[in-house]
Amino acid sequence: MPLLDDSLASIDWQQPWLQPWRDVGQSVAARVEAGFALHQALNLAALAPVQFVEHDSLPRNQPYESYVHAMGSCPTRAGLHDFFNGLCWIRFPQTKRRLNHLQAQAIALAAPGAARGAVRDGLTVFDENAAFLDAPQPLWDALAGKDWQRLFGDLRPLWAQARLVLFGHALLEKLVHPRKAITAHVYRTDAQGDELADLDAWVACSLSAAMLACKPFVHLPILGVPGWWPANEDCGFYADTDVFRQLRTTVAGAPGAAPGNGPGL
Repeated sequence: MPLLDDSLASIDWQQPWLQPWRDVGQSVAARVEAGFALHQALNLAALAPVQFVEHDSLPRNQPYESYVHAMGSCPTRAGLHDFFNGLCWIRFPQTKRRLNHLQAQAIALAAPGAARGAVRDGLTVFDENAAFLDAPQPLWDALAGKDWQRLFGDLRPLWAQARLVLFGHALLEKLVHPRKAITAHVYRTDAQGDELADLDAWVACSLSAAMLACKPFVHLPILGVPGWWPANEDCGFYADTDVFRQLRTTVAGAPGAAPGNGPGL
């Protein structure tokens, strides 16, 4: 297994999707490269609602989310996945705390040995792979309908009015090595204010177990975003139907149906 500092050297902090993460991410990476363990480097970077600890601190039979909720401590492995998870706790403390509360609550309510269920699945998808998008209504209509040619062709100038922020730490980890097929689960936001703290507060207040159980997301191949990848300047980039898939036609309200356009959808 490669050393974490070797993995950190693979991150191109100039990529546009890393702009909100650049300052704190480079600070943590520099401390790791100077010899600090990842959990120590995260604790030194900025205040977070949890204390980062070695992963061995997690008791063998205790669920991770329950431990974080009960102890206020986040077990951390020396890898890119937990590196980005730590950055998320620093940049989006209210959202991460809300997700952790809902996960711990769902675990506590579940019968012993029960399957994870829709709530925990929705929470996990959000935590691992969500992106937040505030955009004009025509962009949302095209995105929800998987009308890729309209979304990235006719409506391309409207992307200048949109705000897209990646949140999921697995999503950020995957994009260390960008591939065309990498797809985010996009969550619609309408935060007032331009700061990440405003977005964090809005998202945290919007989350509920019932809503997340319905998986209120739309799919977006991230490298299709205008200005985020040079190859998408060629309109043929979007003709790849293995990545830019057509909307499945289903009965309204059934799995696979197009999401609506209400808050959080």
